[in-house]
Amino acid sequence: MKREPYKVIFDTDPGVDDAMALYFALAHPDIEVIGITTTFGNVAVEQAAVNALYLTALAGASIPVTQGIAAPLTLPPPVPPAHVHGADGLGNLPERRPVQATLDPRASARFIVDMARAQPGEITLVAVGPLGNLALALAIEPRLPHLLREVILMGGTVLEPGNVSAVAEANIANDPHAAAQVFAAPWRLTMVGLDVTHRVILPLSMFKAIADQQQHPATSTLHQAVCFYADFYSGLYPHVAQIHGCFGHDVLAFVYLVRPDLFTLARGRISVLTEGPLQGQTVLSSHYDADAALAGRRGDCVSQVCMEVDADACKQLVSDTLLGPWLA
Repeated sequence: MKREPYKVIFDTDPGVDDAMALYFALAHPDIEVIGITTTFGNVAVEQAAVNALYLTALAGASIPVTQGIAAPLTLPPPVPPAHVHGADGLGNLPERRPVQATLDPRASARFIVDMARAQPGEITLVAVGPLGNLALALAIEPRLPHLLREVILMGGTVLEPGNVSAVAEANIANDPHAAAQVFAAPWRLTMVGLDVTHRVILPLSMFKAIADQQQHPATSTLHQAVCFYADFYSGLYPHVAQIHGCFGHDVLAFVYLVRPDLFTLARGRISVLTEGPLQGQTVLSSHYDADAALAGRRGDCVSQVCMEVDADACKQLVSDTLLGPWLA
């Protein structure tokens, strides 16, 4: 018997790989995106909200979009990485079609809480940016870890070197204090970090083939955005340049949701360093019970971390899903 689709709130800072993730989620028959919450990160939060509205409208999807946190809880606001995602977050699109879409008036944290209270135990939150919205939602509703079905986040790293420092991944480093609060709460949480996202290289040719077959403004826009993104990564990593592609990053959070069997997991307590030269580092301790007792924390704050991945199967799933009949 076919299961009901996963109900998902997508917390995002679009972002080229965020756009990949959103369209994968809209295309996959086992995922129902019931809301999009936006944050600063790849772009300012105002641009993130504009991009989320634009991408959903292009795809013909009617989904509530909210605007969320604009800066880290404690640190100064970071400069958005225009050299990675473009000044507009979508690879400097040469033009945008007019769309009729407006924001849900609620702040993102309030939206998360409202939806979780209304549908307890049913919603998975997939977060692929800095974690301030989730930290604020937790402050509003301390029972949130028990109201959400699951949290899956793209961020952090355990063994793989960081991408903004030797040890830190960008989403965690952009707001380590928020991340520390999120990891300390007793959710059912899975971290999809650089340990696996740096193993999945998506070729630009794949997105061209998708755009050529679909002949749709949504996939054409995605291909344009990925052109910029692939140029950046191909200029940085010779092995990526060999296929002229980019890392999957955010889309792998949704791949994990529907195909967790493609990943090998480790379990333990994740800590985030919030000060000093290692700020933003995520540390996985497999001795979580002893550590939790010593720290005076709850011993049930145990997370799963993706450590290995079947890269070829992930690429095939992304391609097959985006080539499917999801666009009118």
